[in-house]
Amino acid sequence: MSTPSEYLTSLYSLSGKVAVVIGGTGELCGAMAEGMAGAGAEVVLVGRNEEKARPRLERIQAAGGKGYFVSAEASEKAALQQLLDTVLKRSGKVDIVVNGAGVNSATPYLDIAEDEFDRIMKINVKGVFLGCQIFGKYLVDRGEGGSIINLGSMSAVVPLSRVFTYSASKAAVHNLSKNLAREWATKRVRVNLLVPGFFPAEQNRKILSPERVASIMGHTPAKRFGEARELIGATLLLASDTAGGFITGSEIIVDGGFHAMTI
Repeated sequence: MSTPSEYLTSLYSLSGKVAVVIGGTGELCGAMAEGMAGAGAEVVLVGRNEEKARPRLERIQAAGGKGYFVSAEASEKAALQQLLDTVLKRSGKVDIVVNGAGVNSATPYLDIAEDEFDRIMKINVKGVFLGCQIFGKYLVDRGEGGSIINLGSMSAVVPLSRVFTYSASKAAVHNLSKNLAREWATKRVRVNLLVPGFFPAEQNRKILSPERVASIMGHTPAKRFGEARELIGATLLLASDTAGGFITGSEIIVDGGFHAMTI
């Protein structure tokens, strides 16, 4: 009989798995990647800037994990196909995909320019659409199942002020993810949403004015921002075929209670 520690290790183990983390050079997805590497997965950090990936890869490797960087544009189909081909050539397979590339803005609604709207939609929606299409086809055709984790947003659960285009884009990501979960469930390809609450990160720091921070804290029962490492537990749950094998089409919210707060 296994010990409780051995049981938990096996439940959340990603040993032998290969995880492609699109947006992995960012703070939140980088932490998710580091957590999966700690659980035994070989992780592929995908982004535009290798310099941003280097410190994370050094930490992963120093802890005995495996990982490498691949440059790719998340919203271009040919680039994502090349990414898949590169990973298959180097690692032999893909088991887990995180679609986490994203951008934000805080432009007043009547001042939103078409090019800003198009840019946010291209990265936030088209990027996830293409990531699911390219990697989802591979996982479905392979016939061995797999896990796709799309980064959602509280803006899609409860619309937040001042981020109109971002909120609309993330609502589309939530809808698409649930549709794909239904479509691929019999293929054992699970599609879920990891939904962070307020975590200070590169894409939202510019809109976190003192007034907005006070408003956020007043609506968060935990009375603090999240830390990136606090996404790792939910990531491992969704990534693991053992722990999360019957979880698909779900929104796993990690927000310190924000979504549960009313008055």
